[in-house]
Amino acid sequence: MGGSRTRAGSWFSLGNLPPSPDCALPALAHHLLQNYTQKPERATRRRTWGVLGGKLLITALTLGLLYHSVFTTPDTAVAWRGLLASALTGAGRGPVLVALALVPVNWGLEAWKWWRLARHLEPVSFRRSFRAVLVGLTLGFVTPNRVGDYAGRIMELKSRRLDALGAVFLGRYCQLVVTILAGTLGLLYFLLTFYVGGYPATGLGLVVATLVLNAAVLLPLYRSRLLLSALGLVRPLRRLRPYLAVMPTYSARALHAVLAISGLRYAVFCLQFSLLLLAYGARPSAGPALAAISSTFLLKSLVPSLNALADVGVRELSATHLFGLLGQPALPVLSASLSLWVLNIALPSAAGLLFVLRLKVFRQKKAPQRPVPTL
Repeated sequence: MGGSRTRAGSWFSLGNLPPSPDCALPALAHHLLQNYTQKPERATRRRTWGVLGGKLLITALTLGLLYHSVFTTPDTAVAWRGLLASALTGAGRGPVLVALALVPVNWGLEAWKWWRLARHLEPVSFRRSFRAVLVGLTLGFVTPNRVGDYAGRIMELKSRRLDALGAVFLGRYCQLVVTILAGTLGLLYFLLTFYVGGYPATGLGLVVATLVLNAAVLLPLYRSRLLLSALGLVRPLRRLRPYLAVMPTYSARALHAVLAISGLRYAVFCLQFSLLLLAYGARPSAGPALAAISSTFLLKSLVPSLNALADVGVRELSATHLFGLLGQPALPVLSASLSLWVLNIALPSAAGLLFVLRLKVFRQKKAPQRPVPTL
């Protein structure tokens, strides 16, 4: 009885999960996966039906959000129809098709980044990494701040799933670093040009603040032991340390590579946005346009969202305001921004459903083999 009670307690107790909402879902997935033990056949059937029900629920939520975002929201529906019209009638067909062709490049780079991080934990193929990225994208579509991305990726691994949480965080942090480095420069351009141009001292202070902020963002990436030590000083954050303990095991060379891939992926995003602006008739100058695009991505990344659908309003509001300062009309900018979301989030999320239903949530632990008695 005591042993049975101990096993049940370890299975249902969630007290060792971190309080951070960004890690709660993947930590829950890890807890369930790592504590899986062989159950009787009846319990196995219940678990199988529960997993199937969860998959169908995720499928229904994803399809419902896709339908709502594409067909029932007026602005998104206009952008979607405009995108199809541009591709089919010939007006802007070239830029739209190039932006569409860059979608697999975009997520291929993300899969490449995850492959480089995951192979540090266990042997993994690029194909499995690509599948994990699509599964994570689909799960993240319906979860707050896309924390389902963590669960989708760790469930594709066979071992070291606790360390996989830190690897996912590291990949996302590298992408955030690139977004902040480029976005702060873009915001600095708008602040110096449109707001504090007549105040040299204020402008100098903004430049210094930008440099300090960028250095502070890079420090935890290359000095992750300092980050772990800082987490240990704050009692509510101590529970995060086991999930990030893998970060110092990555070499500086590996971090350079992941950061470079993040930069390439960021460049693809910017190129897609520029092509869609061109397709919808916006003609801003190249330099200010890049500043507006990078600023838009930064503002979108810094605002927490309920799910991927909620990102739409943040990005569109930022884009229309910043491009409005450059003299660009709102409708082409709005259409380009919404189309970027449809291409890079909605369509790949739908594609990821093909893998979600075949996902193995639980992996049975192998029973120890008994030695064969010798005669």
